[in-house]
Amino acid sequence: MVKICCIGAGYVGGPTMAVMALKCPEIEVAVVDISEPRINAWNSDRLPIYEPGLEDVVKQCRGKNLFFSTDVEKHVFESDIVFVSVNTPTKTQGLGAGKAADLTYWESAARMIADVSKSSKIVVEKSTVPVRTAEAIEKILTHNSKGIEFQILSNPEFLAEGTAIKDLYNPDRVLIGGRDTAAGQKAIKALRDVYAHWVPVKQIICTNLWSAELSKLAANAFLAQRISSVNAMSALCEATGADVTQVAHAVGTDTRIGPKFLNSSVGFGGSCFQKDILNLIYICECNGLPEAANYWKQVIKVNDYQKIRFANRVVSSMFNTVSGKKIAILGFAFKKDTGDTRETPAIDVCNRLVADKAKLSIYDPQVLEEQIRRDLSMARFDWDHPVPLQQIKAEGISEQVNVVSDAYEATKDAHGLCVLTEWDEFKSLDFKKIFDNMQKPAFVFDGRNVVDAVKLREIGFIVYSIGKPLDSWLKDMPAVA
Repeated sequence: MVKICCIGAGYVGGPTMAVMALKCPEIEVAVVDISEPRINAWNSDRLPIYEPGLEDVVKQCRGKNLFFSTDVEKHVFESDIVFVSVNTPTKTQGLGAGKAADLTYWESAARMIADVSKSSKIVVEKSTVPVRTAEAIEKILTHNSKGIEFQILSNPEFLAEGTAIKDLYNPDRVLIGGRDTAAGQKAIKALRDVYAHWVPVKQIICTNLWSAELSKLAANAFLAQRISSVNAMSALCEATGADVTQVAHAVGTDTRIGPKFLNSSVGFGGSCFQKDILNLIYICECNGLPEAANYWKQVIKVNDYQKIRFANRVVSSMFNTVSGKKIAILGFAFKKDTGDTRETPAIDVCNRLVADKAKLSIYDPQVLEEQIRRDLSMARFDWDHPVPLQQIKAEGISEQVNVVSDAYEATKDAHGLCVLTEWDEFKSLDFKKIFDNMQKPAFVFDGRNVVDAVKLREIGFIVYSIGKPLDSWLKDMPAVA
């Protein structure tokens, strides 16, 4: 029996290996992590992450050919293929701080693999890493190999949270990069044969190592660039009376452009987009390409601008002050159908409102109160580091932030409400009931364009929707960036 081990039981490692175990019943798959609470959660009825369909997959395979363990060295020792899916956070200090990827955990994993291995192995990069990381890892393994042969492959993930299981079942493509040597091509074939259990071979793309590593960064950069493009257009739409939804539809019908990732919003979030673009910027700068670096910097700047613009709109619309006013926050996750809050726009919007002394009442159907409070108190870029290394701000936010269990409690007696995640349940709320229980005038600031603005105005709300023609009230109070 082929044995596969994945180091890292997070948002990538857990779902990917669960689907691999389901589709390859003759392969034994072990997901290992040094975090005992995380592994305990994977072995319980309450998984550590929320992803539609994931629980069913895990229950079908767990204990049969899918195992979750903290005994990292044992499973690495026994495996034929080792996936490494550890964090590669943005460096917070030292050379490249604020842009470069921190490969501390990757290097540590590589040294451990070399130390415990007694047989040849294929080591697969699953984490998003800078170009030519494989070369560095290869050197570490080779110099510590004790005569054992290691082949390094790059197999980046292209999952979208909220649809990860669907993406794993039917991927647009599977990308495998390896060395152009006999041993390298043999390793590529071995991994391709695993995926070929359920993915058509024509959708498995094989490249060299560097192309595979760069393709992941490029894909995320291109997607983020589309979001920043439509968000930049949303600001112009508001200024001119155009409707960003109509503009995006007209643009998206051009087959050369297409309609995907053209939904204007309060900004993009998630674990990958900003981190990968910052990494790409650093690589461009290190290779003497400042013009290319500056292009990608602008994608981040527009995203930051959109979040600032939204928060300023809230303050300026409410008589230029939110001090002491209750503001309901509907949604904290960076997108619907996930509990992931990494780089969620809600963090920046909430922190700006708290800085203006607003009192926030936050509701999200999947994000726990502990996570929300940690996110609002954490130093930038620390979210991807282990909890003991995370820096928490000294000043507390407890008096200004209240986390509640439903949308109606969040909005009761509020002066305004902000929709920051596009959860489906927010579309079907009883807004007449909400209006009756809010302070007047009652404001709705829709950062995801999910509410029916016309109906809400008929009820009596003053409504701001990203990129849509402004209410006369809002026209009189421009948001100063």
